[in-house]
Amino acid sequence: MANVVVVGAQWGDEGKGKIVDLLTQYADVVVRFQGGNNAGHTLVVGGEKTVLHLIPAGILHPGKSCVIGNGVVADPEVFVMEIDRLKAKGALKDDGQLVLSLDAHVIMPWHKAIDVAREQAAGAGKIGTTGRGIGPTYEDKVARRGLRVRDLLDEARLARKVKERLPAAADELRRLGATPDLDEKAIVQRHAELGRRMARYATDVSLWLHRALKQGKQLLFEGAQGTMLDVDHGTYPFVTSSNTVAGNAVVGCGLGPRVVDYVLGISKAYSTRVGGGPYPSELKDETGERLRKIGGEFGATTGRPRRTGWLDALALRYAVRVNGLDGIALTKLDVLTGFEKVRIAVGYRVDGKVLEEMPSDPDLLDRAEAVYEELPGWTETVGHLKSFDDLPPRARAYVRRVQELAGVKVIGCSVGADRGETILVENPFRK
Repeated sequence: MANVVVVGAQWGDEGKGKIVDLLTQYADVVVRFQGGNNAGHTLVVGGEKTVLHLIPAGILHPGKSCVIGNGVVADPEVFVMEIDRLKAKGALKDDGQLVLSLDAHVIMPWHKAIDVAREQAAGAGKIGTTGRGIGPTYEDKVARRGLRVRDLLDEARLARKVKERLPAAADELRRLGATPDLDEKAIVQRHAELGRRMARYATDVSLWLHRALKQGKQLLFEGAQGTMLDVDHGTYPFVTSSNTVAGNAVVGCGLGPRVVDYVLGISKAYSTRVGGGPYPSELKDETGERLRKIGGEFGATTGRPRRTGWLDALALRYAVRVNGLDGIALTKLDVLTGFEKVRIAVGYRVDGKVLEEMPSDPDLLDRAEAVYEELPGWTETVGHLKSFDDLPPRARAYVRRVQELAGVKVIGCSVGADRGETILVENPFRK
């Protein structure tokens, strides 16, 4: 029996959803432990695309349980919408397949309004949030004034909490120059209705998972965003509002650290970033645009074009360290097909010195210029290949070099968008 954590080893958008979807066949339960619907996991199965923002990527596998833990902030509107869309596709035929923590905090209308108003007021200094209300919801959680799923299931308690919170939220919106459009009665009525829809899925997730483990079930923990966006360990302040690293997997669902057996980091064969913040290997030229076009690098949640660049070995080694990675899955290897030369950032030049490890000082990182190692590219298509040994020699050499620089094994490569277009060298559930 093994329990596996999957986390992003870059700035998010690494293809975690695809790898989680692939590995779900070996797990019994898929657990989402942080973030909110600012994440976007795109799955392609049999040529059909499904985009999920809140519900775990394993939901497309019948008979597998999918859990949303207490560390997630849940938008009730999105939760219900995703359920309806999945059912329309013929998925989620059994409501017992989906479990939602009673203690997950809830994104309310004022959180989204404040999020948007802050970004607009910040002007050039904006962080680049998705505007989904994630940050303000986590703020209310830490300030001990948030609403949780359980509050939506009791209309009287919901009405009391909305009445308590709404005036301060409206005042903040006015200070930000926005006009509050928050109807207390309508908010209570709508969220009580949403609570009734959510009630069948809501339970004590910690206890539910504890019992699953006692029954010998294997857990797959699904991270959102990426290591470099972790609120403590990322490129602060250009980060998300939660801990995205592997250590939060158990905190975000109510289990102890000893349940984790393997940590898998997901990295693109190049790199991307959405929003503001330092990005030493960014390409603002024709090559960067080519990566964006071939890779379809537009946000699954926002549609925003992603910033693109070569793979950053310093960032990858940092992710190995702070997550305790046992292995790496390299996605979108096929996107590099056709490049005459491919590069990997192996150092940062800062103030005349070359650094070989990612600096903890964000100001240094902001001034860093990537130092590259160049490798020969390949022209052969790879999407149809089923084993690592079948890859073009230069593609194999590239993967092996990434492995050397990262210091951990590359256990899989994605060579296309579809579920079946993944080469798995080592199965973390059978290690």
